[in-house]
Amino acid sequence: MSATLPKAEFDEARAELQSVLAYHDGDTLAALQSLLTDCRNLRGHLAYAQSLTSRGFVRSWTPKIDQDDPPCASD
Repeated sequence: MSATLPKAEFDEARAELQSVLAYHDGDTLAALQSLLTDCRNLRGHLAYAQSLTSRGFVRSWTPKIDQDDPPCASD
């Protein structure tokens, strides 16, 4: 993945970050804590889904926590 984002993606990411900061009244620490809590929660759900999903059910794809693996590598 490239270190630089196209302008449209950068603007979208910036707007998303500004929205998170606005939700937390500009408190960056609270925003980061919220995002990290959400990340831990989602990783827990993904680990649970991974333990319940059989390879045959999803044509050899299984959910993975690592972000390096594309979701549809076989496509």
